[in-house]
Amino acid sequence: MRKFMVSAVVYALFATSVVASEAHTTHWGYLGESSPVHWGEFDAKFATCKDGKMQSPINIIPTKDENLAPLDINYTSKAKSIINNGHSIQVNIEDGSTLKVDGKVYKLKQFHFHVPSENNIKGDVFPLEAHFVHVSDDGKIAVIGVMFKEGEENPTLKKIWANLDKLKVGEAIECKADIADIKSLLPQKSQYYSFKGSLTTPPCTEGVNWFVYKDPLSVSKEQVNSFFSQFGFPNNRPVQPVNGREILE
Repeated sequence: MRKFMVSAVVYALFATSVVASEAHTTHWGYLGESSPVHWGEFDAKFATCKDGKMQSPINIIPTKDENLAPLDINYTSKAKSIINNGHSIQVNIEDGSTLKVDGKVYKLKQFHFHVPSENNIKGDVFPLEAHFVHVSDDGKIAVIGVMFKEGEENPTLKKIWANLDKLKVGEAIECKADIADIKSLLPQKSQYYSFKGSLTTPPCTEGVNWFVYKDPLSVSKEQVNSFFSQFGFPNNRPVQPVNGREILE
C-alpha cells in the first residue's frame, strides 16, 4: 500500500482529460494554476490554506496512546440527495444523525470521497477515502475519515455509484442510501486516530476535530476507476506539515 498506483487506464484518463471543475468554478481545483499549492492566492478568505499551522490532511503517525473510547455515533437518518459538486461526489444526509464529542453534539450533514486518500497512515496511501462531515449548532466541525483498500467490490458503494452517470455538475438528485447503508461505511472495529486539523478544501478552516479509523474497508479497482472517471484527475490535497500536533490513538 505504500506505493499506491492508479491503473494505467485511469492514468490515461488523467493525461487526456479536461479539468471538469473548470466548468463549475474558476477559483480552485486540483491541477495546474488552480491546484492546492495556489489555493491561498485566489481569495483573501483562503489565506489559511497558505498560512495555517494546523492544516489537513496529514501523514498520521500517532504520538500518544490514549486508549481512545469508541466514537459516540448515532446515525439514524438516510441519504437525502447526491451531487457532483465539481470537486467530489457528495451524499447529503437528512437531519437526525449525530456524533457526540466531549459532550458536544455534531450533526452529520454529508459524506464525500477522495481518490486517492488525502490522509496517509504511517506513510501508506489508500485508493479511496470517505469523509463524514458533522457540524455543531455553533458552527464547529468534526470529520470522520474512513480508508478503503483495494479488494472485493463494496456493496454500499455499488449502490451509491449507480447514480454517477446520472449526475450533472452542480445538480443534486435523489439518493436511496438508507441508514444501514450509511452505517456500513463505518468499520466494525472501533479503533481510530484523533487530531486537530482543518478542512481539506478552501477556505481550509482550522479547528476541525478529526477522527480517522485505523481499519480500512474494501473497494474494487473498478469502483475506484469509476469514481476517478467522473473527474479525470485525483481530487486529493497533498499531506500538510504536522507542526508538532498531538496525534492520539
